[in-house]
Amino acid sequence: MGLAKLLVKLFGVALAVLIMRYVVSYLRSSLKGLPGPFLAKFSDVWRFWNHYTWKHIETQKKLHEQYGDVVQLGPKTVSLSDPNLLKTIYTTRGTFIKICALGSPFIAQELDPLMNDTDASKGKTCDIADWISFLITLDFLGDMTFSKRFGFMEQAQDINGQINTAERVMHYFSVVGQIPMLDKWLGKNLWCPIKFADFAIPAGFCIQRFMKRVQNLEQFKDKKDFMNGFLEAKKEFPDLVSDNTVIGYMIINILGGVDTTAIVMKAIFYWILKNPSIKAKLVDELRTARLPFPANYTSAEQLPYLDACIKDGLRFHPVVGHILERVVPSTGLRLSYGTTLPPGTIVGINPWVLSRNKNVYGEDAEDFIPERWFRKENEDKEAYEVRFKMMKDADMAFGNGNRACLGRLLALVELHKVTATIFSKYKIELEDPE
Repeated sequence: MGLAKLLVKLFGVALAVLIMRYVVSYLRSSLKGLPGPFLAKFSDVWRFWNHYTWKHIETQKKLHEQYGDVVQLGPKTVSLSDPNLLKTIYTTRGTFIKICALGSPFIAQELDPLMNDTDASKGKTCDIADWISFLITLDFLGDMTFSKRFGFMEQAQDINGQINTAERVMHYFSVVGQIPMLDKWLGKNLWCPIKFADFAIPAGFCIQRFMKRVQNLEQFKDKKDFMNGFLEAKKEFPDLVSDNTVIGYMIINILGGVDTTAIVMKAIFYWILKNPSIKAKLVDELRTARLPFPANYTSAEQLPYLDACIKDGLRFHPVVGHILERVVPSTGLRLSYGTTLPPGTIVGINPWVLSRNKNVYGEDAEDFIPERWFRKENEDKEAYEVRFKMMKDADMAFGNGNRACLGRLLALVELHKVTATIFSKYKIELEDPE
């Protein structure tokens, strides 16, 4: 009993010290006057839990609707939604450093027979979301990286649960990324009783492909893929690029595109199908254009309504649902209403919040409307150009600044080609329009 009482007392003292530490930190903070959830001012546990429960997107949207452009999400973390700060925070000069955290022949030729086989399933229900995942994730990236698909399309299934694993890993990154030090105690802790999902299978596949390539260089010399490009870089810069570096490049190539483009494409398909008038306009444009099958990017990118659907899909359903964090430099960050955030403050803009900014996208910002990218009736040319530039400058679909996504152009090729091919070739509709 004596030991138990002692342990209880020690726990109480430790808890009191911890609470006192949070209180003192709060009282000394220069951010305490900023609006935001009360608990978020003391600890990052608030936003950790918010991400864990999958509520962070809606929560941050509501907080900005309630408080405006500036919301405190943690003791040292501030979410911003002022589009005028984009070029300051995400400057190409990199003065706001990133916080430590966690035209393809493949589509045009090799998938042709597989897509033609769909005639046998005419009139049947198809979960197109699964097929988009099979096509856009590891199969496409594998073909582009080392001319070898994983086999999702041929087998029509999530091989070894890799896509499901990718989704769970991304959720882990999203949650633990709110308190990065937890990763040492969880995902990177060999003694942790909970085994978290990882990318061991695709990483192993990358290593296998590398070993086969270096052992048969002559056989693969004409392959126009990323691996040959990486090997060429190793040959040209041996002091900078080693075998391990090349393998690392390939793993990043694969993991960087897993589930990202597929998420946006699923959303674009859904919202087109959800709005019959939009679908009718798109199909009419595609069939009038008489695109080849499968569609090529050169032709597809010239179609204005298709391009508008993709633009508004990227705006309406961004891949990233949390703030893209940067650290305020020694000069501080002066906000529009005069307050200056001190050096070391973690700031960022959430693409889901900015993409709903009515000052940028209009009162209908909460709706999927491709027509917003066109000149309105009775809108003069100069006003349209100003409005278009404002929307384009606020685009965060692929990040912004010197850390913007390097796969942007490749993703746009995929989105244009696949969307054009499917909607021009097939008559599809939602099984349940409601």
